[in-house]
Amino acid sequence: MKKKTTIYDIAEALNITVSTVSRALSGFPAISDATRKAVIAKAKQLNYSPNKLASALKSGKTNIIGVIVPSVQTYFFATIIHCIEEVLKAHGYRVIIYQSNELLQDEINGVTTLLEAQVDGLMASISLETKTAAHFKEVVMQNKPLILFDRIIEELNVPTVTLDDFKAGYQATEHLIKQGYRSIAMITTIHGIKLFDDRLKGYQAALKDYQLPIVSEHMVFGGLSIEDGRIGADTLMQLGNRPDACLAGDDFTALGASQRLKELGYAAPAVGVIGFSNESFSAYVTPQLSTVDQHPNQIGEACAQLFLKMVSQKNPYQEISKVVIEPTIVERQSTVK
Repeated sequence: MKKKTTIYDIAEALNITVSTVSRALSGFPAISDATRKAVIAKAKQLNYSPNKLASALKSGKTNIIGVIVPSVQTYFFATIIHCIEEVLKAHGYRVIIYQSNELLQDEINGVTTLLEAQVDGLMASISLETKTAAHFKEVVMQNKPLILFDRIIEELNVPTVTLDDFKAGYQATEHLIKQGYRSIAMITTIHGIKLFDDRLKGYQAALKDYQLPIVSEHMVFGGLSIEDGRIGADTLMQLGNRPDACLAGDDFTALGASQRLKELGYAAPAVGVIGFSNESFSAYVTPQLSTVDQHPNQIGEACAQLFLKMVSQKNPYQEISKVVIEPTIVERQSTVK
């Protein structure tokens, strides 16, 4: 196996000191142009590749950001990651992505792994199982920027980027009411994550404001998936007081509910269905799915800008910013009569 070229080899070949080679390669101003050009030329000739980890350990900066998400298989999280990368790439940063797969232990492992990789900061959207902030506190203890987005932990006083989820739940319910629906259900997750709690509160507030009944049987708690949507629709349609519309926790759950309603003879918009996230498939299924656009591009860009602001300060937590994105209702066939 061929030995890897080091700065010692370059120094020996040019008969100069190792420190001179190091300074020439790092752009140290006191090195003459002639020496710098000679070092760079010899480095290329010898196929020298700098040890980035060693340089990072020396400078205390890797220019790598860790991003933890529940899954990269959704348009929502994939778009957020893409926008974070696009903004930070222009500033010389690279991104390492870690999926929690909605599991707390995987999320804990992700935080540990990324900190061991010496990332300069971390951004995360918590798993459905996450109830504690203990594993994230280590990031703050190391004085590294930590930004939570979409799904957050309120006890952790760090910068956040979220949707106005109360308004999203309210507006989605109001959209159904304005379309003429009067008995509106909600299929959501059993996990007590803040954003889902806020959407549920928004749903209940809209019903109350429009003097419509809040029926406990019409709130179905389970998982978030196509299968959970099918199960939720089955549960609702077996009730004596069947609803005429439902909000689903996300577009996958809404798709499952819409499919099952069609099989049961209640195809939308006969029974209206609206989801959240505006996934890429939502405009192409039959019927086309009404949804709440959470503007993941805005969330990703806001996360990146917050990080850049934090790293520019000696104390990244001297100002705790809370960015809130406004939701938008996307009206399609599944609710428009």
